[in-house]
Amino acid sequence: MSKMYGSLLCPDCIEAQEYFKKINYKYEFINITESMENLKEFLYLRDTSKEFDEIKDLKYIGIPCILTDDNKIILGDDILKIK
Repeated sequence: MSKMYGSLLCPDCIEAQEYFKKINYKYEFINITESMENLKEFLYLRDTSKEFDEIKDLKYIGIPCILTDDNKIILGDDILKIK
């Protein structure tokens, strides 16, 4: 099952969750502001994946982020293109 890294404090994450509910997309939500373990899991992914390079250069966090079953990372507006 895909994972979505995000926070309930993030309007973009809430929009993504609403979109996924609408299209019936199944995923596990990892709330990075809920626990230190969740935050560390996300930071490891972010700090070891080239897909986040531009995000980090812009000083963004990088959420919402989808990690698919085949370890593909989907960020930004591309999340709302998932069918």
